[in-house]
Amino acid sequence: MTAPAVRRRRQALYLFFFLPGIALSSWVTRTPDVRDRLGASTGQMGLILFGLSVGSMLGILCSGRLVARLGTRPVILLGTGLIVAATGVIGAGSAAASAPLVTTGLFLFGAGIGAGEVAINVDGADVERITGRPVLPTLHGCFSLGTVIGALAGMTATAAEVPVPWHLGVVALVATGMLLHASRALVGGVGVSTGTRTAEPVKGAAAQVWKDRKLLLIGAIVLAMALAEGAANDWLPLLMVDGHGLDATAGSLVYVGFAAAMTLGRFCGTYFLVRFGRAAVVRASAVSGAVGLVLVIFSDNVVIAAASVLFWGLGASLGFPVALSAAGDSGPEQTARVSLVAIIGYVAFLVGPPALGFLGDHYGLRSAMIVVLVFVASAILIAPAADTRDRASVPVDA
Repeated sequence: MTAPAVRRRRQALYLFFFLPGIALSSWVTRTPDVRDRLGASTGQMGLILFGLSVGSMLGILCSGRLVARLGTRPVILLGTGLIVAATGVIGAGSAAASAPLVTTGLFLFGAGIGAGEVAINVDGADVERITGRPVLPTLHGCFSLGTVIGALAGMTATAAEVPVPWHLGVVALVATGMLLHASRALVGGVGVSTGTRTAEPVKGAAAQVWKDRKLLLIGAIVLAMALAEGAANDWLPLLMVDGHGLDATAGSLVYVGFAAAMTLGRFCGTYFLVRFGRAAVVRASAVSGAVGLVLVIFSDNVVIAAASVLFWGLGASLGFPVALSAAGDSGPEQTARVSLVAIIGYVAFLVGPPALGFLGDHYGLRSAMIVVLVFVASAILIAPAADTRDRASVPVDA
């Protein structure tokens, strides 16, 4: 590929990460309003979010095989299209005060993000290989930037009492324009399994990578850090409203702070990766995330709890993309390796947090977050697994 073509492709991938960030945070910031509209308890909201989990599992389980057979381009377009459609369905469900319709929308959203985001990560790892420069942290930074912008818009809509269906309808229209614009720069054939197109090469590669102990440790890192990110995306506004007594607008503002910290960490992460290496960055991220979670869970001072969300966001920012880069460098069959770790990450990101709702219903959301804290603390111990190449060989991002 020519340099301009690679640049356009990378910019398109930025948009494909930016889009679900906006869509996800638009939903998250309106969860208190949707909860009130549906008259749902915390446990019932966990059941509604279970639609996201089921859709995510379906998308995730299909993603690796679809990419290996078809390439990343059709999977990215299908997944992103489902996200756009899901945003409209969730808005319609809120308008009708229909929990089944909202659950259906979340199912479509989960299927889209589960399949599409895995494919985008595989495509991004390929661009990283072509350019020899870190790409995945910036890609995930675009997702976080999307969550910041979407959260600010959602907070404004909440404060102005804009109806949820109108808000999400506008988001769906904007996302459609982004999808159509970015689709032209993608290339075909990326991620297709080498050899024949039967299921055997796919199964063989998958079986080999599952036996790689270091890769599984990298998967454990991404599981912990993705759970930290997903728990905030699903529950942070409600955690601040129900657990610390803030109103819905203030709860959304705290989520904006979390998303902003995530964005800062991801866009600045390349410098620290080059200077200190992956293991040190992952360890520092896990420490920061653990400190933030401890203060959110155990502090009764609402100012301290709200401010500590910044540590939580900074800590969760780099674990996922750094682990994906490490997976791609850990051995042959890059597509299978990145797919495996991405699947683990998206299971934690999309499926794990809804389960916290059931714990929150019995013990409170603050206590439920102790599970997340345990996972993040464990990442401190296994951070050395992220060093799959020498620090000196990590190039500087352009």
